Amino acid sequence: MNMHRLSVKCLCLLIGAGTLFPMLVFTAVFYVLTGDKIILLCGAVLTACALMGLFSLVLLFGKRLALFTDALCQILDGMISGRGEPEKLQDSETLFARIGHRLSRLYSIMQENRRKVDAERAELQMLISDISHQVKTPVANLKMVTDTMLAKPVTEAERVDFLQGIRGQTDKLDFLFQALVKTSRLETGTIRLEKKDSLLFDTLAAACGGIVYDAENKDIAVSVDCPEDLRLRHDGKWTAEALFNLLDNAVKYTPSGGKVTVTVEQWEMYVKIDVADTGRGIAESDQAAIFRRFYREAGVHEQAGVGIGLYLAREIVTMQGGYIKVSSEVGKGSVFSVFLPVR
Repeated sequence: MNMHRLSVKCLCLLIGAGTLFPMLVFTAVFYVLTGDKIILLCGAVLTACALMGLFSLVLLFGKRLALFTDALCQILDGMISGRGEPEKLQDSETLFARIGHRLSRLYSIMQENRRKVDAERAELQMLISDISHQVKTPVANLKMVTDTMLAKPVTEAERVDFLQGIRGQTDKLDFLFQALVKTSRLETGTIRLEKKDSLLFDTLAAACGGIVYDAENKDIAVSVDCPEDLRLRHDGKWTAEALFNLLDNAVKYTPSGGKVTVTVEQWEMYVKIDVADTGRGIAESDQAAIFRRFYREAGVHEQAGVGIGLYLAREIVTMQGGYIKVSSEVGKGSVFSVFLPVR
């Protein structure tokens, strides 16, 4: 017999039968042995008392079970609707209290999951809004240029200018999509950083290789002070991506004839990489916001970019157990310090 499938009514009947049957058997045995009718009378009285006691116990248990079921339904309805945390049951050591305690824990887990879902929904809405804002301008420019070329004849010089404008806008869109793909793959865990023991100088060389052309065009001197034999356990590819974003910003916001300096110091727990420039600097009120996705200062909108480089750099460094600090003063340049753990 499967006890788990028995109803409460059947279970009570079985308990009653199991209680009454031995009493009837003992009464019959004693009557056969003694032949005294008083035994039958006493057995009948005891059986009646047992039936009454069992009936009262079943009624009490049924009432208590009904009350608990009603309370449980109210708690579950409240949990589903999110009206509030379920009330704790008064009994401290009963089975009902144990169930109530677990319901409270379940409610806390549900509320935490609900908060996470709400936060993720808000983040998704913000991301979609930011992407639409970033895409809107280059798409509008592309439509304007193509409509102009279709609406009227243009000279060869104008055609070249228009095509260069189209190329610039498509490059901006491509950069935006590439940055979004990298960020998404990092955030969703599609890409896992693989830390390997390798030369930090090679990582810096790879990062600096991406800004050499722009630095030469603006006559900006780039210097690197890093021990060539310094080995560090890090992901060379993605660390180079993070450092490139810092260097690219340094070159972008440093006027012609300026200087960008990369300095490496080995500490006991971290390796510190400073990227310093002689650019426009960052106001103290903006320094806490520059690492937000798509954030750009009000005074730099004339520069190319979508405001995702610093966010991506911080994510890459943080995923390796490090962090980034910024020290800057308006008109005196900025220093971005990357701290990567030694182990």
